[in-house]
Parts: sequence; structure tokens; C-alpha cells
Amino acid sequence: MSSSPQPTTPEGPTGAEFRRGPFRVGERVQLTDERGRMNTITLAEGGAFHTHKGFLNHSEIIGKPDGSVVTNTAGHQYQTLRPLLADFVLSMPRGAAVVYPKDAGQIITMADIFPGARVVEAGVGSGALSISLLRAVGDGGYLHSFERRQEFADIAQGNVETIFGGPHPAWHISIGDFQDEVLKAEEPGSVDRVVLDMLAPWECLDAVATVLAPGGVWINYVATATQLSRTAEAIRADGRFTEPDAWESMVRGWHLEGLAVRPEHRMVGHTGFLLVARRLAEGVEPLVRKKRNKAEFSEEDLNAWTPESVGERTVSDRRLRRVARDARAGIGEA
Repeated sequence: MSSSPQPTTPEGPTGAEFRRGPFRVGERVQLTDERGRMNTITLAEGGAFHTHKGFLNHSEIIGKPDGSVVTNTAGHQYQTLRPLLADFVLSMPRGAAVVYPKDAGQIITMADIFPGARVVEAGVGSGALSISLLRAVGDGGYLHSFERRQEFADIAQGNVETIFGGPHPAWHISIGDFQDEVLKAEEPGSVDRVVLDMLAPWECLDAVATVLAPGGVWINYVATATQLSRTAEAIRADGRFTEPDAWESMVRGWHLEGLAVRPEHRMVGHTGFLLVARRLAEGVEPLVRKKRNKAEFSEEDLNAWTPESVGERTVSDRRLRRVARDARAGIGEA
């Protein structure tokens, strides 16, 4: 399955026209009340937002500029804003865990995803990372996403088309195993960046090394320390990449009220590890780090990589079909 390229709109890059100007019918709007509670609604002709404290007619919002304050029938005020990308990602229909905004931002920066880049990704999930990658490569770039399950691809396509207001000209999505399909779709040495969010990225070593251009970046998103270790050791043993680097990021908000300035009690802690390596030129030997012990894995270790063994929840086909319908319904609302 692939989305057909579409020309850049006269209003600017794809989706830009939905990010500025007055509120219009079909747009999502984030309402925040005096207590800081947020609700997201989709504007409709004749629509209304009801609570136990009165209701707010959508007509009070339609035509007003972003950042307006409106009052409902009971005199309660709401701040109206267009949801940011982070807001959309955390509330969009999903069939799999999404890549959190903090990790997507790290991937875009640390993998140097630039406008016009040729990028391939695998493990599309619900499309959260795909949206960030498309924003980074722009209409003149290229993103080819590979997903093993049709249901996840449907959910991702619905979410991508919702936020961009239709198909994105740089995006193509294919169904199948990355290590097989990418070799059919991409010429050797033609890809600038490879982004993998999957259970066993080390199984894709040959495919990545084949399609990635010399100097190109390969970044992996993995959930557990054992996955991180196995991937790093496989990259080292392969000999076609630079020494891998790994890190994680954690985000802690702060409470700001008068002199009561302190860290919030909750934070976004561990979500995943990022591991990055770069493709060496053909025939070049990698520099070998001194005093590095060679890791060994037993046959039992190698056969233990199943979604259940690393704590992934199994999602039923019935639930995926329902989420896919919700994601596709969002296209008509955008």
C-alpha cells in the first residue's frame, strides 16, 4: 500500500494551512478551563460542547483567532488553542504504544533528519514518529515506512492524513518485513537515514548496510536494556558501522505558583533507549575500541525474543480494526 504523491498546496507546505488563521469547521480545538482542565473538540456547524456547568456553542469559536477566550452559557471561560503536535500524538487513535514526543524530538535531531532527506523507517505502529519524520523531511523529502501488519498501517495512515489534512506527498507505506521489502524498494546506498522501532533490529543489519549511503545514520528505538545490548554488539561485530552510541531521555515538569517553585511529583521517565551508528564507506575497517570485552549470547538468549518475553501487550485484531476505523474517521473531521 502506498499513498500517491500530491503537489504542494498554494498555501505552503502540506498541512501548513491547517496551523494558522481563524478557527474553521472541522478543526480540532483544545479547550482549557479556569482550573487547567483540557478537552479537545472538533468544530461542527450547530455543534456544542456540554458539561455539567453549561454548554459552549461551537459558533462561539468558529471564525475567532487561535488563542481566544470564550464564555459558555453559565459564564465559565475557556481558552481556545489549536492542539500542538505533542497533544495530537498523545490523544490520537492508537493500536500500539506511540513514540513519545520527547523521543521523537531526539530522533529528529540526533539522526539529523533534514529537509529533503531520503528516510526509511520500520515499525510504524500508530504513525506518531512518521508524522514527526514527515515534518522534518518536508514535501521535497522522502519517507518510506514499512509495517508488518495491515491494521497498524491503516491506523497510521488515518492519523497522518488527519494531521496533514490529506495524503502527504513525501510518504509511502508498504506492508511486509523490513529486511525483505526495503531491498526490493530502495537502491543500494540511496538512503540517507534509517529509523527502526522494532523488537529485533539486529536482524536488519544486512538490509540497513545495503541501502544506507556512506556516512548515513542508523538510529534504533528499543525498550529494554537487553535489546540495547544485543543491537550494539551486533553492530560492532558487523564491521560496516561506526561505534554505536546509546542514551535515554527523561522529562520532568516544574510546578510554578508564586514562591512555590519545585519539581512536579510525576515525570515522563523511561520510555525507550536510542542507539545510533553511522555507515562506513565500503571496504573501510572500523576503529576498534580498546579494552572492550566481547559479549557472547547463548542459543537460549537468541531464541528468547518474542513480544511476550519483553513485556509487549498483545493487541487483538478486533481492537485494531476498531482503532483503524476511529483513525480513518478523523480524516473526515480534519
